[in-house]
Amino acid sequence: MASGQTVTEVHVEVYEDDEVTKETAEEYGEALAVVQRLLRAQGIRSCLFRTISLKLLGSGGPHPYRWRTPELVVANSRGSRDATVRVGPRSGCYFVTIRNRTGLETVREPQKVADLILASRRGSAA
Repeated sequence: MASGQTVTEVHVEVYEDDEVTKETAEEYGEALAVVQRLLRAQGIRSCLFRTISLKLLGSGGPHPYRWRTPELVVANSRGSRDATVRVGPRSGCYFVTIRNRTGLETVREPQKVADLILASRRGSAA
């Protein structure tokens, strides 16, 4: 790390029911990468987290990987989480959680996800 840089820790929540197949995790990751590119074009930085867990077995047998639903995290300049985007397991819609808002926004199109996050940032700057 270069001198003067700081590290921002971002906590990724893992839920028991967010286990998916490797193929599904890759598909969701690609869908979130589209949103990430749209946000980057607007000057908004985000980080795509892909998580796997490894179950260690005492029997010495194979250790199965468990793929988790990826999530896109948008943080502000202070490192606080502004938004989290995930892909719904059944609907394929984007689930967007925005800081200081209650509930979950369900959005079908990646451009609308980016617009929602951009609008929330404009609203918080006012």
